[in-house]
Amino acid sequence: MPGQPLLDPKLDVIFKRLFAEAPDLLANLINAVRSNEPPIVELQVLNPQIAPEELTDKFIVLDILARDQTGQLFNIEMQTRNHADWPSRSLYYLARNLGRQLQAGDGYQQVQPVIGIHLMDFDLFEEEQACWAFELRDRQRPQIRLDRSLQLHLIELPKADRLHSQGGSTLADWILYLKHWQEDVLMQSIESPAVKKAHARLQALSDDDEARRLAFVRERALHDEVTEKAEAEARGRLAGKAEGKIEGRADSLRRLLQLRFGALPDALEQRLQCADEAELTTWTERVLFAGQLEQVFAEDKG
Repeated sequence: MPGQPLLDPKLDVIFKRLFAEAPDLLANLINAVRSNEPPIVELQVLNPQIAPEELTDKFIVLDILARDQTGQLFNIEMQTRNHADWPSRSLYYLARNLGRQLQAGDGYQQVQPVIGIHLMDFDLFEEEQACWAFELRDRQRPQIRLDRSLQLHLIELPKADRLHSQGGSTLADWILYLKHWQEDVLMQSIESPAVKKAHARLQALSDDDEARRLAFVRERALHDEVTEKAEAEARGRLAGKAEGKIEGRADSLRRLLQLRFGALPDALEQRLQCADEAELTTWTERVLFAGQLEQVFAEDKG
């Protein structure tokens, strides 16, 4: 009997299940991204559980927080949607994890680096480069590093997929897996044992009814987020058009008033700026026949 269709490993709930429950795979992924750093030997996942409310929260990211044998903290995220405030949000949470380390009486020498590894299924930058590593360095002399306490690695998966299409590294295999998990021929070309193990875990998760249910719940919440955002933007555009229409009518009325009566007193200018559409209509009708400026703005006594 054929298995169920494979779930998407980029869906955050599936990504977390794959790696939080298999720290050896997570360590392999981190080492692949940071191949020029000393390899991680042991890794402890600090938040392996997924709370039910996290699945239905539309604006939460199911990240993985882990600590290695030296005390370094790692924050690993899979991002499929590019939010306008994404860089600020990422730095905020990294800095918060840095600040949480010290208790009263602790010395700053006890602070361990906090390292973000964020895999993004979208292009963030226009440059061709796909793998980025950010640290605190001098702007004019980037070879001078202030500190290693905050580090952020970004992998733009669409560009990385193109640049690593030839394979030849563990990172290339991870990228191939995350972008082409449904393509059997490409999956068979993967050489990394860890990535092969991850693919086998994905097949097991995909055949698990509860995992499929959780994936459906999470996908629905994320779809609702996109829908709500689109609706809010549409409402904003309509409100902007209405506001622009009122501003245009106010400008036209101001020019008519100035042609007939000269510069407007500050009090009347303020009323003009705060007027609604009905008031502008009334005043525009009056300006054609009023003998004095005050008659245009006279209060109705009906």
